[in-house]
Amino acid sequence: MFFIQESDKPSKVSKIFNILKIDEDKIILPINEEKLELKKASKLAIKTKKILDLANCNKIIISKKIKEQPLYINYLNSYNIEIVDGKWLFEVLSYKIIEYISKVKKIKKEELSVSILINKITETSLYNIRKIATSCKRVNIVTNHIELFKKLEKQILDEDGIMITITNNKRKSLSKSNIILNIDFPQELINQYNIFDEAIIVNIQGNIKIKKKRFNGMCVNDYEIQVLNDEEFDYDKEIKYNKKDVYEANMYKKQPMENIMRKIERDKVRIVDLLGENTTMQGFTV
Repeated sequence: MFFIQESDKPSKVSKIFNILKIDEDKIILPINEEKLELKKASKLAIKTKKILDLANCNKIIISKKIKEQPLYINYLNSYNIEIVDGKWLFEVLSYKIIEYISKVKKIKKEELSVSILINKITETSLYNIRKIATSCKRVNIVTNHIELFKKLEKQILDEDGIMITITNNKRKSLSKSNIILNIDFPQELINQYNIFDEAIIVNIQGNIKIKKKRFNGMCVNDYEIQVLNDEEFDYDKEIKYNKKDVYEANMYKKQPMENIMRKIERDKVRIVDLLGENTTMQGFTV
């Protein structure tokens, strides 16, 4: 795996000839603050791919500043290079996100009404549905696959004695929910629903806008974490990269959720920021 970052002080020669520098596990691009044009972005992406191919590597983490280079990132995506973005970890941490919002907003979890927008059941989503349902006042599963989730509703009720509601009523489903956890609904679909004006919407896949004019809540598209072993990061990785990306990249995903959560607790992974468009939720470390 390689880390891709900007140069602190790229030389004129390296900028003119698009010379990439390799420093251990880092690929350093000859750019700093400037926005890449199409031609330069293409050349840098081609050279990046050549380095990755030579190293037989297909997974990378990009720095915060490189994330602001959409043309370069689009080229990398076109080469099917895996860019670790923290979205898998975002879903894993769904319950901790609910806890964080509860603490910051000073609302007890037992008083929260949570709706989960989901069409596909996974081990991760099932684990979090159970955790959220045991803690919150009311939990709605909003889905296009009613019959599939009705079986899940009966299973959870039989095994855990927990009541959840399965619905797809666009007028009522989200009208009273404090928190809306959007697992896999696209923007055009979620905007068809009547949403509570002050709701906090957590978009696991990110980059969703609510078009409703009266919406005064928060649309969370990203997050950041704190980890116990921050000292293991070198200076560049501590300052230039998102910790959520670094942590996710080092996780073994193909293991039971119980094992994943034990590691997360062992590493003392905590939510420190929820990030929305022009808004940030800060205040507690949960």
